[in-house]
Amino acid sequence: MSAEAVSFLGNFEELVRQVTLTLATGVEAVSAVIVGYAVLESLWRLAVRRVGGRQNMELLRLRLGHWLALVLELLLAADILKTAVAPTWDDIGKLAAIAGIRTALNYFLDREVREEQRIQAEHAAAPAHPLPQNSG
Repeated sequence: MSAEAVSFLGNFEELVRQVTLTLATGVEAVSAVIVGYAVLESLWRLAVRRVGGRQNMELLRLRLGHWLALVLELLLAADILKTAVAPTWDDIGKLAAIAGIRTALNYFLDREVREEQRIQAEHAAAPAHPLPQNSG
């Protein structure tokens, strides 16, 4: 391969690395903004609506949980981007650990959100004043 081709490939590889790292940093920044928004939204809803009952508080937690699940997915994507360009075995090991932890967190958060949605749907479907059962 000529010196020009080697130089071009080296420059191109560095450009790809810089673009990828910049993109990963951008994804992390967006994630931080989303977390900030979600917390502010939750505090606003708590203050304005004066959430009192368990059901309303659970709806608030459910909404916050959706935002946090999204952020965990975005942060995992940012970690993958950072490791995508010429990773070392150390980088791959760190990514595996981070991915495992974030995946577990996301799994349990998603499970809790789904359970709360199921409970909310059951409460919504239940009659407000159930009729007494006939016994006999």
